[in-house]
Amino acid sequence: MTEMTLIDAIREAMDEELARDERVFITGEDVGPRGGVFRATMGLYDRYGPDRVIDSPLAELSIIAIGIGAALAGMRPICEIQFADFIHPAFNQIVNEAARFYYRSNGDWPVPLVIRVPYGGGISGGLYHSQSVEAFFAHTPGLKIVVPSSPYDAKGLLKAAVRDPNPVMFLEPKKGYRLIRGDVPEEAYTVPIGPAQVTRRGDDLTVYAYGMMHYYTMQAAEIVSERDGIQCEVVDIRTLAPLDRATVLEAFKKTGKALIVYEDNRFLGYGAEIAALLSDEAFEYMDGPIRRLTGPDVPGVPFSHTLQDFFMPNVEKIADAIRELAAY
Repeated sequence: MTEMTLIDAIREAMDEELARDERVFITGEDVGPRGGVFRATMGLYDRYGPDRVIDSPLAELSIIAIGIGAALAGMRPICEIQFADFIHPAFNQIVNEAARFYYRSNGDWPVPLVIRVPYGGGISGGLYHSQSVEAFFAHTPGLKIVVPSSPYDAKGLLKAAVRDPNPVMFLEPKKGYRLIRGDVPEEAYTVPIGPAQVTRRGDDLTVYAYGMMHYYTMQAAEIVSERDGIQCEVVDIRTLAPLDRATVLEAFKKTGKALIVYEDNRFLGYGAEIAALLSDEAFEYMDGPIRRLTGPDVPGVPFSHTLQDFFMPNVEKIADAIRELAAY
């Protein structure tokens, strides 16, 4: 095992896949000699050259359109969108083209495309560098949505995404790029797309989270265990679409109480689907309200540190929400 950061694990996954399969290439804004705005591709241009690590124009629509065309031609593109906030010009290409090609061609035209997207707040990026976009895209059948919360999962899931015959949107919690650390095996491995993971066992209530919020939730669960004797079952969703319904339901049936944590706006956020699933299919197990802890319904994460802290769920807010739910 080697300890590394989230961003190191992502870079290593791309490095290994570029070396493994000559069909793999990377394209996006500043991914070449600069190594990307977050340095995710640092060193890959020097190793693999300008034909496989390709700087693109400032045009997200063309980044994804080129990726779709290359995927249809048998390549394995990794397209980087610099910030999730910039992805909207490519929305049509992703939702109407990449996600639907396989279905509309009766299985003749798979689209093995990976779209890497740094998302989320907490870096004082203001309105246009802090958005969470997962709910927009998880609504679309034919598009897989993956959100890692550990270096182990980041590397294994990204390698699996590159090898997947279907389009995969790989959302990366940029706040955790250098904050989240963990052990990663030196030998080759992948993590399957689809299964959620129970990352902490407990009998009092279940907390669902993904990405940066899972990282905070694990800390909050440890705090309430030590200080309050509350034992949380924590589920890392990991793959938002397709959702691992079986693991989600099993964890709720065990405790009868659910807290769903996500940093997006509360209204129609991804966690609302988790709440609906629990209510629809596990109502008889319910022993308390199904609660959500989210960002507020305002247009964006403010630049101000004080207002950003108000917007973002954090360890203390999650711990308080756990205590409140456990009291029922």
